[in-house]
Amino acid sequence: MTLARRGADFRDLPATARERPKRTRLELDQLERGKKKVNGNLVKRIGSALMLLLPSAAWADKLNLREGVTAVSRSEYDLHMLILYVCCVIGLIVFGAMAYSLYHHRKSRGVVAAQFHDSTRLEIVWTIIPTIILVLMAWPATTTLIDIYKTGNEDMLIEVRGFQWKWQYKYLDENRKDQLSFFSVLATPQDEIYNRKVKGEHYLLEVDNPLRVPVGKRVRLLITSNDVIHSWSVPDFGIKRDAIPGMLNDVWFEVNEPGIFRGQCSELCGKDHGFMPVVVQAMAADEYQAWYTKTKAEEDEKKAMASKTFTADELMKTGGEIYNKTCATCHQPDGKGLPPAFPPLAGSKIATGALEDHIAIVWGGKTGTAMQAFGASGQLNAADIAAVIHYERHSFGNNTSDVVQPVDVVNWTSAHH
Repeated sequence: MTLARRGADFRDLPATARERPKRTRLELDQLERGKKKVNGNLVKRIGSALMLLLPSAAWADKLNLREGVTAVSRSEYDLHMLILYVCCVIGLIVFGAMAYSLYHHRKSRGVVAAQFHDSTRLEIVWTIIPTIILVLMAWPATTTLIDIYKTGNEDMLIEVRGFQWKWQYKYLDENRKDQLSFFSVLATPQDEIYNRKVKGEHYLLEVDNPLRVPVGKRVRLLITSNDVIHSWSVPDFGIKRDAIPGMLNDVWFEVNEPGIFRGQCSELCGKDHGFMPVVVQAMAADEYQAWYTKTKAEEDEKKAMASKTFTADELMKTGGEIYNKTCATCHQPDGKGLPPAFPPLAGSKIATGALEDHIAIVWGGKTGTAMQAFGASGQLNAADIAAVIHYERHSFGNNTSDVVQPVDVVNWTSAHH
């Protein structure tokens, strides 16, 4: 440890260092004016730097943690700012002391460093003070952390299940039985992704079916995964929770203002990790109830479509929509795939061979590959599977003679399950 001593120790220097030519009064006055000019310029430069920083305050605010719209996110924001201010004060004291010492104890003023080994009293002080600061910081951090994980007393219970690369939402009743479920898939057009059109405002942050919740209700999410590890994240809620296969993680939020809030999967989950957005729409209670009633009726209608017979044109139209939303990511819009990981459908044995084999792979997937079990997992119902299979068997240069109906899928599942 070294401390600076001034003046009196100058005589301890070697003679060659002490002996300096005598200066005249004029030279001393010029030297003093030079020092004042340097100090004045330094102050001006510091002031100019501070003025340049002022316009950047708004820019820096954009990089700051979001305050969000939930009680949890606001608690996290307040904690973040509190710790930031504490760190700023500590930094100001430490670097201020360093700057003062460097300036006032510089060699040009004839200062000589004092020599000593240690100071027990000083070491005790600089151990106790940081410990007290850390304890005081830990108190608000602990209370915020407890509040984040304090689930229960929820008004709604929703299961969130991650798939490559989409989210499934199941609205559960008090007995945790599925009352309404749907998938939420990226809605950004392929033309924007491949730079054939100008990218929209919510590029890669838009979905076909957002999670909808009423305002003023405590919502508990049960989060899991069907394949690999995902992470459900919405910054405006202060939420990021991993979706792990075979495990349930839970989290809660309550939004008190209508709006649309966006996030993304925050865990690397494969080829299209960056194409797995999260969108939540908070709605007024009456609007939410109207949406729920309408969507529930539409889902019941889709289930009843398993016994309906469709025309070839209807199957092609519906199948094309499902293919572009569900299958085109891997097999590509033109059906040529990305071999060897994602085989082509154009001219493939599956798309031109036996119908039973085609139903089997779409329904049950293929182990060890990215081909998911779209039927077994509930991602597609019998009518959807019939439509997309018909589309694949009559597109990309394929032209089989069959017309696939939902009853074909139902008969196959009855025979094999």
